[in-house]
Amino acid sequence: MGRTVVIVGGGYGGAALATALDAEADVVLIDPRDAFVNSAGSLRGLARPDWAHHLFFPYDGMLSRGTVVRDRVVAADPGGVTLASGRRIDADHLVLASGSRYPYPAKPRADSTDEAIEDLRRTHKELSEAGHVLVLGAGAVGLELAGEIAEVWPDKRVTVLDPATELLPGFLPQVRADLHRQLEERGIVLRLGAALLAPPPGEPGYARPFTVTMSGGEEVTADIWFRAYGVQVDCDYLADGALVTRTARGEVPVTESLTVRGYDHVYAIGDVTDVAETKRAGHAMRHADVVARNIAARLRGEQPTATYRPSTEPMILLPLGPRGGVGQLPGPDGPGAVPAATVAEQKGADLFTERFARMFGRR
Repeated sequence: MGRTVVIVGGGYGGAALATALDAEADVVLIDPRDAFVNSAGSLRGLARPDWAHHLFFPYDGMLSRGTVVRDRVVAADPGGVTLASGRRIDADHLVLASGSRYPYPAKPRADSTDEAIEDLRRTHKELSEAGHVLVLGAGAVGLELAGEIAEVWPDKRVTVLDPATELLPGFLPQVRADLHRQLEERGIVLRLGAALLAPPPGEPGYARPFTVTMSGGEEVTADIWFRAYGVQVDCDYLADGALVTRTARGEVPVTESLTVRGYDHVYAIGDVTDVAETKRAGHAMRHADVVARNIAARLRGEQPTATYRPSTEPMILLPLGPRGGVGQLPGPDGPGAVPAATVAEQKGADLFTERFARMFGRR
């Protein structure tokens, strides 16, 4: 077996895997972007565009031995991948790590760092001119967006709508109660069980007054709106079925070793997998660790033994700006709520910037 490891996608899992294997394999990392994007900070980059450069970590210099190819994979098969440019890259070990798509601004639209930052600046200007902000979706993304806006513009009206009837279902009652309290303290209006008869007019992120009607007949008038729902697995390059048949949700079926079912040299990590757990950056990076150990074993001529056990306890760190937020983490006696100070220390203050600065050799 050869030593070429082709990784499709340079997000949280793909970048972690590439750096882990760089010293012992011929790594080829493929991504259309010019930099790794720490999308956990995208919403702060919108509210504070002077901070937005912290989101991006150029791939140049990330690998000592390996190669980063800036292109998009359009097809994959057991022997390798085909790129949008027409180039073919053969693989001895193939890893699918292409992640997921999410509406802007939670994830940048542009592949170029300069264009992505310019997008955030433009949208920030639109947002700064709006008096009333409507956020559709009261999941973690929608609430984080509302929190970042309230931090920068405490006098701006922010309303969050969602057809769901409760926040963070499945989490501890005290976590949910604390979240409601902090949202109220920030003046963020939460409207649950609120379905719209039709979506707001125009594109999200532009300041143009509009009125929407909820299913009960009540109207809401706002100046700008954002979509905070609609995650999609990003693996259209598998649509032809030449490599694998995806699940009904569009995910890739994997074994406990994170090999794609039916292969011993093809792996999948992160959001593209059918692993039964919440799609999180931390989980993708743990997937990368398992796959790195298994590929390294194969390169040494040994039998891979590393397996992945999905997280069974719900956990979350949900910042509301750099100082607030709620969290729930596993403990020896079961899951426990953590205070806003812990959320800020572990995530909210820098949104993992320092961690990735170390990973990409900036410190």
